[in-house]
Amino acid sequence: MYRSRGIVSMLLAVFLYAVLNALAKHLAADYPLAEVTFFRNAFALLPATAMLARAGGWRSLRTEHLGGHFWRAAIGLTSMVLLFLSYHLMPMADAVALSFSAPLFLTALSVPVLGERVGPYRWGAVAVGFAGVLVIVQPGSGMLNTGALVGLSAAVAYAFAMMAMRQLGRTEAPVTTVFYFTAFSTLLSAVALPFVWTMPTAEGFALMAAMGLVGGGAQYFATRAYALAPAAVISPFNYASILWACLFGWLFWGDWPGTHVLAGAAIVIASGLLILIRETRRRAGTETCDTSPEVSHTLPLSIGRKH
Repeated sequence: MYRSRGIVSMLLAVFLYAVLNALAKHLAADYPLAEVTFFRNAFALLPATAMLARAGGWRSLRTEHLGGHFWRAAIGLTSMVLLFLSYHLMPMADAVALSFSAPLFLTALSVPVLGERVGPYRWGAVAVGFAGVLVIVQPGSGMLNTGALVGLSAAVAYAFAMMAMRQLGRTEAPVTTVFYFTAFSTLLSAVALPFVWTMPTAEGFALMAAMGLVGGGAQYFATRAYALAPAAVISPFNYASILWACLFGWLFWGDWPGTHVLAGAAIVIASGLLILIRETRRRAGTETCDTSPEVSHTLPLSIGRKH
């Protein structure tokens, strides 16, 4: 029962993140990214505060790692801005497909940054995944354009954010991390407002408010999903976002991903699932025997969504 509720919660989160991304793409055509990002975070403070109240109130904000929360917010905000920019520069489905490379960067970067050991199985999955990325961007045919580079940069930044989140997760409750991320991201994005401010219309303001509320709701359902069911059960449903990206891209912008994008996305998704399966097995082995040669770091795969 709890697993089925977790799956439903994740599917709701994925849908809400897809709506958020579509709103960001639409608004970025008329407003500066800094302004769009500010309102996305500012209005997300409302559901974040509601989550905090449900988790025990302001005492949940007690932390000895305020600097870690600030760093996680800074790198997460960087990833968010780059992701929104990639939606503006290229079709939604293409940008989402590239975002699936984040777990690959996470696995590769965990070796030099976190000092973890990655065995040949996972390195093989990473190699296959990056081959899928090459299929998507087709660098030999001039497809490695600004949008693709921005999308890949967003994935790298998100991988760093997930590493920061993993380190915080050793001592911090999820709701604490979510609230500090939202609060710090709001403050950081506000710094640029005096330089880029464009007075929003009533419709624009309503859409930016909706974007923040939808984003906060998506964070709630994603957090709830991982509380109700294991990551191995929940994480694969994140890949349903490619379906929503294709649908929204076609309905609102007349975009449909090329065959190479769909093929590359399938390869990247398969490699991500292989990494997840391997890490889940390693984690199970570590729980029963503390001699596992690899350190597990299974993390949510929701790119652009946990932002």
